[in-house]
Amino acid sequence: MHYIHGHHESVLRSHSRRTAADSAAYLLPELRPHHRVLDIGCGPGSITADLAALVPQGHVTGLDAAPDILPTARAAARERGLDNVDFTTGDVRALGFPDGAFDVVHAHQVLQYLDDPVGALREMRRVCRPGGVIAVRDVVYTAMSWYPRVPGLDDWQRLYVAVARAGGGEPDAGSHLYSWARQAGLTDVTATAGAWCYTGAEQRQWWSGLWADRTLASPFARHAVEGGWADEARLAAIAEAWHAWGRHEDAWFAVLNGELLCKAGSSVPR
Repeated sequence: MHYIHGHHESVLRSHSRRTAADSAAYLLPELRPHHRVLDIGCGPGSITADLAALVPQGHVTGLDAAPDILPTARAAARERGLDNVDFTTGDVRALGFPDGAFDVVHAHQVLQYLDDPVGALREMRRVCRPGGVIAVRDVVYTAMSWYPRVPGLDDWQRLYVAVARAGGGEPDAGSHLYSWARQAGLTDVTATAGAWCYTGAEQRQWWSGLWADRTLASPFARHAVEGGWADEARLAAIAEAWHAWGRHEDAWFAVLNGELLCKAGSSVPR
């Protein structure tokens, strides 16, 4: 796994605002009050806490590969008075849980960073009980769309895709999910798509500001420079393009995501 963003403040500014309603709406009708849920790649825990509130007689385990983010996630759950959630470190490629331990296994924006997403889906299936649900959602970076077409954002898109693929990930993972699930041996699969859309003064300032900061100061910037994909001048120009987009009163930005609901069969695919 090669997570190119890290947990810089500008990254958490985005991830902490995610909710189950805006990031896992396709999954919510499947949840039952007693469900045991595994939330893989939980990050700061905003989605995890929402899931815990939706399964009050059940339990949610938030899992992340980075131990330094878990205190933030635990604090978010405590602030909401949730006592049916815990957080732990782990690797989606080798989950430390027994077979069939969960009713729902959820991963939001995780598979795009893996060099073996098919193997990860098999492991998610292993820890899901027969009849349970595996739910995954990932972005399609090259399908992002915005107005006005500030030229520097085209450069950002090209740079992001290059850096992500150089690290072994797939920035268009959302469009690959259905194929990966079939390769993993999952047969009862429903594929959908969802989108985030940012417009209006508050949203465009928030979105443009955090991406300008991520371009200059997050681990993504370091990977871009150290990998020879960009220099400081190119990053500064891209950051300014984000600010320029955000200054347009009619600015609009859409982020396409692929989504999958997979019903676990009675046998674990190998």
